Amino acid sequence: MSLLQRVTSFESLSPERFSPERGQSPAGSRDRKLSFSPLPESWSPPAAEVESQAIGAFEVSRTKRILQVFTAVIYCLFAAGIVFGYAAIKPVLIREHVYRDLCTKKELEEGVRTCYDQEIHLNLMFTVAAVGTNVAALPIGAILDNLGPRVCGLIGSGLLAAGALLFSFAWQLPFDGFIPGYLLLALGGPFVFISSFQLSNTFPKHSGLILALLTGAFDSSSAVFLIYRIVYQWTNEAFTPKRFFLAYLIVPALIFVVQFFYMPRASYKTVGELVKQVEDAGTNGYDDQVDENTALLREEHRNRRQSVISEITDLLGSKSGGKHLKKEEQKNAISGVWGAMHGKTVSQQILSPWFVLITLFTVIQMTRINFFVATIRPQYEYLLGSYEAAVEINTFFDVALPLGGILSIPFIGLVLDNTSTTFVLSALVTIATTIGVLGVLPYSWAAYSNICLFVLYRPFYYTAVSDYSAKVFGFRTFGTVYGLIICLAGLFNFSQSGLDALLHKVFNGNPVPVNLILLGSAFLVGIALCTFVGIKAYTLKRDLLIDEAEDAREVVMPGAMSPERL
Repeated sequence: MSLLQRVTSFESLSPERFSPERGQSPAGSRDRKLSFSPLPESWSPPAAEVESQAIGAFEVSRTKRILQVFTAVIYCLFAAGIVFGYAAIKPVLIREHVYRDLCTKKELEEGVRTCYDQEIHLNLMFTVAAVGTNVAALPIGAILDNLGPRVCGLIGSGLLAAGALLFSFAWQLPFDGFIPGYLLLALGGPFVFISSFQLSNTFPKHSGLILALLTGAFDSSSAVFLIYRIVYQWTNEAFTPKRFFLAYLIVPALIFVVQFFYMPRASYKTVGELVKQVEDAGTNGYDDQVDENTALLREEHRNRRQSVISEITDLLGSKSGGKHLKKEEQKNAISGVWGAMHGKTVSQQILSPWFVLITLFTVIQMTRINFFVATIRPQYEYLLGSYEAAVEINTFFDVALPLGGILSIPFIGLVLDNTSTTFVLSALVTIATTIGVLGVLPYSWAAYSNICLFVLYRPFYYTAVSDYSAKVFGFRTFGTVYGLIICLAGLFNFSQSGLDALLHKVFNGNPVPVNLILLGSAFLVGIALCTFVGIKAYTLKRDLLIDEAEDAREVVMPGAMSPERL
């Protein structure tokens, strides 16, 4: 997961540095809107067309907006990222003999819990879903920006329904329905999740809380399969996957219905767009007309204008959004790298070390994360030498994964907003290295410590990458650059099948060599990334001080112009 967790409605207020060569000004940049589309601006519809579709939150009743946010949190809780609960549903699929027919006669006679081909195909199901989730960010951004959140919600509900149906009847189909079914469930989640981000603008003063609720719902959605596995065990396996996924159809049906009844057809306006509306409302088109008829029109226009300004001011807390702008500027200054690649073309950004290093780091870390999720039980069965101990570790992980995402949300925001990007990246590398070391130790305490760190690190890592992309590359190309990072990382996850082959065939189930390979590569790339960003942050700070010194005006001491008075 990733999917733009650190994007806030206030980021559209952060002006880029003034550049006379580009003909920009800070004022002109204030109403820029962060685009989720991966397509460059030149391929997107004109800004006027997009803005005309957006709606101001003050135009919708408070009750309806609260209902919209509440509904989005609920269906994100049940749909946004359920496929990441794979570690919880995998034991159920094994009990239901999914891909058991791929085992050889000898393996069946020996009574192995899972054979090699069965393990590979089960993990491939999760790998394809994880890749699909990340690659889906590319088309979803374009659809959201051009067709609106309602269309995204409808597409998401359709994909979820198709996935649930395909998975329900996969046992009876003449072809493999498990992999495409799980993939469709994976694709449906981002459509409903990403399209819900714009709801943070329903209450701009509380956008951080709304985004936290949506993000928490995403992280908690992996518990859906955990709850199902518990029910499956309580009913002595009577509540089969077919019954569960048929019952799950209630979720996409709910999403489909609410899209037409009260969910927004278009995205809500950002703070920058609302501020611009206040400024536009201050103009009066009747000032040069003095007849009696136009005087009445002018009075009516003035009353309507004052009403709009009052409602927007109530939403923002002020007309200018100055507090929010100042807050964002402080966070940008703390980061040390904000604006490093702003104003550059997409090709220049993609070819820069800023992009190459963060992409390599993301590729390796995402592969490590998904490999661990898919193979946690066989890894600890080998390390601890006990199947029962591995089951206990797996159960603890299933519970800790959604809880870790929720508990880490407030701390992630504090770290990213109050520390430099160099510090954040260094923390990521340090924690990832610690996790790697704990992951090769054959002790129960190391296993539990590893999981606790892992579930806290996972959301921190994904959020930090999107935060890095926004600060370094800017909002104008965010969709393109960040979408490409996640897409490449997702595609590289197909290498997980090769890691599975190494684990089971080459190293005979011993996870230590594979984990050491991943640990070593992540450490080397991480050190290179931190070193580069640290040097660049120092250079940017130095250049900024030089520019400020050169632009400073000479101040004459009092009396210096009249020495006779001294």
